[in-house]
Amino acid sequence: MTKRDYYEILGIDRSAGDGELKSAYRKLALQYHPDRNPGNHEAEEKFKEAAEAYGVLSDPQKRATYDRFGHQGLQGAGAGFDPTQFTDFGDILGDLFGLGDMFGGGARRRTRAQRGEDLRYDLEIDFEDAAFGMTAEIQVPRLEACKRCGGKGAEPGSGTVTCPTCRGRGEVVYQQSFLSIRRTCGQCNGSGETIRQHCRECHGEGYKQVERKLKVNIPAGVDNGTRMRLSHEGQPGLNGGPTGDLYVVLKVREHPFFERRDSDLHCTIPVNVAQAALGAEIAVPTLGGGSELLKIPEGAQSGSRFRIRNQGISHVNGHGRGDLYVHLEVKVPSKLSKAQRDLFEKLRETLPAENEPAEKGIFDKVKDYFM
Repeated sequence: MTKRDYYEILGIDRSAGDGELKSAYRKLALQYHPDRNPGNHEAEEKFKEAAEAYGVLSDPQKRATYDRFGHQGLQGAGAGFDPTQFTDFGDILGDLFGLGDMFGGGARRRTRAQRGEDLRYDLEIDFEDAAFGMTAEIQVPRLEACKRCGGKGAEPGSGTVTCPTCRGRGEVVYQQSFLSIRRTCGQCNGSGETIRQHCRECHGEGYKQVERKLKVNIPAGVDNGTRMRLSHEGQPGLNGGPTGDLYVVLKVREHPFFERRDSDLHCTIPVNVAQAALGAEIAVPTLGGGSELLKIPEGAQSGSRFRIRNQGISHVNGHGRGDLYVHLEVKVPSKLSKAQRDLFEKLRETLPAENEPAEKGIFDKVKDYFM
């Protein structure tokens, strides 16, 4: 029987790179894998065919030979189908079928060093602390290596023995369909050894849950949702891998008087009608606990905004501060004394009655025209 062209099988051009090659093989493996087509011999043969094509074309030396001499050039070169010969088959199929332990990939992943998981800690702070910075002390629950056994899980002096299930190989072999499937040994988790006597402190786990006290330096100017990373303060790594990181996520409490917008502060100050009409000089509280004098001009209207420079929030890891914006709210008294009423009566007689509706602006007129 004449073999089909490997490039034709995978549906790729002869100039295809490694990424395109692997992508094409994954697509066919997903479609024709025997576990997804039980009892379908045609699908099984197509899976074998695709695997053989990938096995040759993924090997630079075999691919060069095939490109030059075709199938005849590979005779005797071990080009036949054997899933266990391709070292990255576990990587290719693992994300598709969860078969990472097939083809010998599982034990290697279990025993190699792995980075520890990152941790998150939510910290709530006051508005002023976010503006000016602070040092906070937190307690973070995490795992640490057992001091008694040094993280090995074995009682000191007891040592380990060869795993009786896998006989030290770290994996066991099963036969499924035409495949020889290797899975990580469940007895030793791929290490090839079992503990002779479990540590009495950690009961063989190798780690214990502890509360670790840490100091966090919070710079001035942080905002709600800011994430701060503390390197190597997360969970410990496996098999000698590096420790993960700790991320402190800040939640800033609201201020009763100030509202923050980026690095600027905004506040609303009430003034009476006399202050608004005649002008005044008022003291505006600042975030630091002091005050700044603000001169209000005559005829100030409700909603007028004034800026006080450099009284906002510090720029994080930068220079300078934002500004403080003061919004006026003209308060009309709801109750008047007799003397106040008399004064307002006299004032009313001298002021023109401006009760005509305000003329619409040009944009309002255009809007009405098209409505």
